[in-house]
Amino acid sequence: MVLLSKQHNFSCSLILALTRFDREVLSVTPRRSPISLWEYPSITYKLKTGSVKDFPGTKSIAKDAVLEMDVDILYPAALENAISLKNADKIKARIVCELANGPTTPEADLILHKKGIHVIPDILASAGGVTVSYFEMVQDNYSFFWDEETVHRRLDAKLTNAYHTVEQAIRERKVHPRLAAMVVAVARVAESCKLRGWV
Repeated sequence: MVLLSKQHNFSCSLILALTRFDREVLSVTPRRSPISLWEYPSITYKLKTGSVKDFPGTKSIAKDAVLEMDVDILYPAALENAISLKNADKIKARIVCELANGPTTPEADLILHKKGIHVIPDILASAGGVTVSYFEMVQDNYSFFWDEETVHRRLDAKLTNAYHTVEQAIRERKVHPRLAAMVVAVARVAESCKLRGWV
C-alpha cells in the first residue's frame, strides 16, 4: 500500500503507474479541502470537479494523521517540511520517496534514518523531469528526435544508475541517503569543473 501525501499532476501519473503493479494506492485531497482517501478511479473525478473532496466511498481523516498511516511507501508530494521533528518518530512507512522539494527537515531526516526508514531524497526521486528536459535539449541540438519508448528506456537507465550510485555511497561512506546523494552530486560537479579547466 502506498500513500501520496498531496495531489498534483505528477501524483496522477504515479497512481496510473502504480496501479499497473497492483499496488493499493491511497492519496489525499488537494490544498483546500479536508483530507480523504481515494483510489485510481478518482483521477477522472478530480479532472471533472477540480477536487477529490466528496469522492464516493472515501472517508475523511485528520490532516496530521495522514503521514503517520501504516503504509509500505510514503510519497510526500507537495509540501516543504511536511515531515519534521513533530511527526518523524510517528512515520510508519518502510520507504519515504520524496516527490516534493524538501518535504523532510534535516532533523527529521536523521530520525527516519535511525528508525531504519529508507528515504529516497528529493534530488534523486524528482530527477526524472530535469533529466527528460536534458534529453529534449540533446534532441533539439541534433534535430534527431526519439520516440517515447526510447525516452523511457534512457530515463530508466539514467535513474537506475543514479540510484545505485547513491546506494553505493551510502554503504561506502556510512551516511544517510540524502547526504550520500549530495556527496555524489558535489563530486560530479567538482569533476566536471576540473575537466573543463575551471579549477
